[in-house]
Amino acid sequence: MMERFENPESWSLATPETHLELSLEPVPGGDGILVTDPIERHQFALSTPSVLDLEPADPDAFWFPADAAVRFRTDRLDLQSVVSVCVRDDEGRMLGQTEHYASESFPRATYSLELFAPVKTYVRVTAPLTVSSDAERTTLSFGEETEVLVGARSHHKRPATTITTPDDPRSMMRAVSLLGSALKTTSPERSYPTLRGHPPLIERGETFRAPPSMTAPETGVTLELPATHRHVYVAAPLAYYLGATVVEGETPRLRTSEGFTYDLDTAVGYERAVERTLKQTFFLDCLARTEGYYQVDLHERRAVEERLDLDFADLYGRSLAERVEAYLQVPYDAVADHVPEWKLTTHVTPTPDNVELLPFVANDLAIVRTPRAKPTASSETQAAAVGAFLRSSPPADGVASGDDFTRSASGATPLPERTYVQPEETDSLEQAWVGEGTPIGASKASLQAYRNRLYRSPTEGDIGITVVCNDPKMADEREDVETVYGSRDSLPFDVQVQYELTRAELRDALAGETDFFHYIGHIDDDGFHCSDGTLDAATLSEVGTDAFLLNACRSYEQGMHLIEAGAIAGIVTLDDVVNSSAVEVGSMLARLLNGGFPVRTALEILKKTNLPDNDYLVVGDGGHPIAQTDGAFPNSVEIEKQSDGSFELIYHTYPAAEFGMGSLVQPLLPGEHSYYLSSGTANVFTLSEPELRDFLNLERVPLLANGSLYWSDEFSTDVL
Repeated sequence: MMERFENPESWSLATPETHLELSLEPVPGGDGILVTDPIERHQFALSTPSVLDLEPADPDAFWFPADAAVRFRTDRLDLQSVVSVCVRDDEGRMLGQTEHYASESFPRATYSLELFAPVKTYVRVTAPLTVSSDAERTTLSFGEETEVLVGARSHHKRPATTITTPDDPRSMMRAVSLLGSALKTTSPERSYPTLRGHPPLIERGETFRAPPSMTAPETGVTLELPATHRHVYVAAPLAYYLGATVVEGETPRLRTSEGFTYDLDTAVGYERAVERTLKQTFFLDCLARTEGYYQVDLHERRAVEERLDLDFADLYGRSLAERVEAYLQVPYDAVADHVPEWKLTTHVTPTPDNVELLPFVANDLAIVRTPRAKPTASSETQAAAVGAFLRSSPPADGVASGDDFTRSASGATPLPERTYVQPEETDSLEQAWVGEGTPIGASKASLQAYRNRLYRSPTEGDIGITVVCNDPKMADEREDVETVYGSRDSLPFDVQVQYELTRAELRDALAGETDFFHYIGHIDDDGFHCSDGTLDAATLSEVGTDAFLLNACRSYEQGMHLIEAGAIAGIVTLDDVVNSSAVEVGSMLARLLNGGFPVRTALEILKKTNLPDNDYLVVGDGGHPIAQTDGAFPNSVEIEKQSDGSFELIYHTYPAAEFGMGSLVQPLLPGEHSYYLSSGTANVFTLSEPELRDFLNLERVPLLANGSLYWSDEFSTDVL
């Protein structure tokens, strides 16, 4: 048993990232600890029966890395919610993992506990241990007052350094070969998001430069590619994940130091072959790692293991190159139906300037496509086509129906002069576009947005929400979202609502530090409509908001200006929006964002409903959330009533910054004890009405039924 934990491959390949200032402080009143990550704006509380006297402790005292730690004495810790708890002995052996309705006891010994909380938290204690959970919280009991160490680690990942590369593809191959230097291990455990460090940044320059200390891991895997920007860009996430060296070759292929070769120029095409190779090696690593530090009952392993001629116990201890060789001898079709839905496909125009996006694309493990079509300049003909794709255009007088109206300040006018592009459909959960043009059906990614998030400053205090309503006729949306933001008792929100601002007041509101800015009003080619004129965001040198929703007509250009001035992500509109529809969309987005869904995910969920949401587009880094979720993952469900009176429940999870591709989830359903790989549809379950009601009472999540979006705590099966 012990040999499995004496991993032959290094856990510290990457240059150490900058340690972040996590806060472990007493909760108000002193009877507990509040663990706060001021970068990601997450927090997690552990309560105790009495007031604590906290002392600093050594962060290296835990089995896994921690950024900060404290020590104190207590006989019990009550966690503010139900979290998965992984229990290990002092040698790192996994003894058990608990979820809802758990009750497990362990005799006196030294234990290391890993809490899968909004902030990664560790507990070390020498005592008898009982872990118990009900539907609302988890308790760690020690039987007696004893010394307890609590440590935490930020999920925020920061590159250790920067590589400079000229624009030629051969130099870029050298740069991409170093992306894997950020991996914290080359074992199968790097399929966990926390064990993949952020790749080093890449910037353009006249000569190639990289720190002498930076070396790629010796994985024995090489990618041979033709020396073109397209081939290099498509392979970047795969090279990062495999820690592969990229060299020039006539035909795209993967080869290993063991003499194995694998063709990347197959009948499905180069880009699809690279996509399948990334998905297959990642997926089979997720199965092999169940032989290591987290020995869980994984649904996907049980589903495909009989189809595969693979000995995972043996493969776990082998080198990365040997595992890759074994994996790629399995036909992709043997695993395709259980590979998790991929988080993101990024369409990257293969121009030299886009090389600087590759570290961020690789960090997301995104599938890379290179578009064939070029953006087309807008014209009356194209504008009409785009309008037809987005929605039915309102009447020319700007009146939608009855007393309803569009949020255009000047009635119907031609669309702004833009270039449009429509990326090809993919099977990923989300799509992003990197390059010139305004995308239809994908978010508009931005290098500046990624940089803004990367260097986000720590922020103390409550989560700040600023709502600005600059037209009293749109008060319905303002009243609705005012009750939504900050409605979660477990999180501290500071919601500021402002009305009919002047240009100077709006400039100040945008400059102030806030987590989210929700604008309700008019926008036109000249900018935001204020009580004394218009404010053009192009005139702003800096903004203090992290994310925004500009719920006004044609707000795309103003949103892009906010990104360039410092914002991370936003939701904007491409055309005129009808007020009544904008109220519905704005209110629903407010609920999703307030519930912890990343910006791009919130809009994607909305697109599954009957709401007229096609006018809306994400700009910037769409993976950015404004709050943490109630549970570990952003998740939603779809429900259909069956003819026999039972209910079919489709359970979806969505990758987030702290729980990316490779994370595990266990749906709390009757008879369900397996773990699933997160991202996309975990499974389809059949439940009785009482079972469905019990499940929906566990956590407040969005629920799709009959094309409408509900919330689980407000849902009645009578609508089905």
